[in-house]
Amino acid sequence: MRPFTYERAATPAQAAAASRKPGARFIAGGTNLLDLMKLQIETPGHLVDVNHLGLDAIEPTPEGGLRIGALVRNTALASDARVRRDYGVLSRALLAGASGQLRNKATTAGNLLQRTRCPYFYDTAQPCNKRQPGSGCAAIGGITRQLAVIGGSEACIATHPSDMAVAMRALDATVETVNADGATRRIPMAEFHRLPGDTPHVETALQPGDFITGVTLPAPIGGRHIYRKVRDRASYAFALVSVAAVVQPDGSGRVALGGVAHKPWRVEAAEAELPRGARPAMGAILDGAKPCHDNAYKLRLAERTLAAVLAEARN
Repeated sequence: MRPFTYERAATPAQAAAASRKPGARFIAGGTNLLDLMKLQIETPGHLVDVNHLGLDAIEPTPEGGLRIGALVRNTALASDARVRRDYGVLSRALLAGASGQLRNKATTAGNLLQRTRCPYFYDTAQPCNKRQPGSGCAAIGGITRQLAVIGGSEACIATHPSDMAVAMRALDATVETVNADGATRRIPMAEFHRLPGDTPHVETALQPGDFITGVTLPAPIGGRHIYRKVRDRASYAFALVSVAAVVQPDGSGRVALGGVAHKPWRVEAAEAELPRGARPAMGAILDGAKPCHDNAYKLRLAERTLAAVLAEARN
């Protein structure tokens, strides 16, 4: 691990200002960043500790939703009675992620910002446009079993690893930020994560100096909340395919997918097909998919996973 300097921020604006220093990164739980620093994939010259900013509350909003502070730990969010009652898909997605020890440390904002688990991103002997822009993508033409089948580009076919983000996409969450000048922004979850295009190292809509202060959930929409994750082993594994669904009694609803794209994947226009069943719905959701030689199975797996979710919703 390379040397770095450290400071503890006292306010969100101070944290945002400190992040303007060359090579600065925020640290809270550190469950992803510290691993990347040890591997020298991330080499920040300055760490800004944001653990003491008081952004660890889950509070009702005037609109009837919930505001989740950026530093709420995954365990606390998953176990909150209001989340379990009104946003069950989010609670289930959180509990499907990582391990109990990691959920005790991982934060809401950090979960959204975690980086891909593409094996070529983690192998510093291989070219990776996320790790070193312009170096190429070793995954294309390589082992692609775990990688994206839709939304990729000639520069990157990595997937986003978060379970929580998939559920928040289905719930139409909004990310709140502040910068050093005190200016705030509200970024819809649909716009927060970016597709790779020619700049896969630019992963979110955050601008330099932006600091996430919280995530807002709209008022509950009812229905059956289901999160189903298919993975190689029962715990501590990332999704090959995951489905976050909120299904209404008439069969309509919302569906977001994980494990298939560079961001949580949802196509709202395709959700009109849900009452007709998994095959037409998934055909519309994954229209335009371009699987590689050894991950085409994900298309069929996604359809079968959605079919299981719809069957569960009917029971």
